[in-house]
Amino acid sequence: MTLTLAAISFDCADALRTATFWAAALDRKLDEGSSDEFSSIGLKEPTPGAAAWLFARVPEPRRAKNRAHPDLVAQDRPAEVARLVDLGATVLDEHDEFGIQWTVLRDVEGNEFCVATAH
Repeated sequence: MTLTLAAISFDCADALRTATFWAAALDRKLDEGSSDEFSSIGLKEPTPGAAAWLFARVPEPRRAKNRAHPDLVAQDRPAEVARLVDLGATVLDEHDEFGIQWTVLRDVEGNEFCVATAH
């Protein structure tokens, strides 16, 4: 038996706001019926080869750095990072280590994620 990624889940103060950011960032459609309580991308209308993204309203604030985060790749990392910043992301840091160049960002809820240069 092999594990397969079904979804990436985020606990959020505002599920709709966070899901709207990620739908635009991923150029995917927000699922119909999404709300500030629960929103999704690709759960109701799956995209072949792509995991669903789930966003649930959780009243407790995040207390520290998130333990897991999405790692994304882009052919033109600087342009993609600029586009994400225009959508509301914040750049935290730039790295060039182990033959990989990547940018660490935060989404509109403060969740960290990375964009690396595709090779």
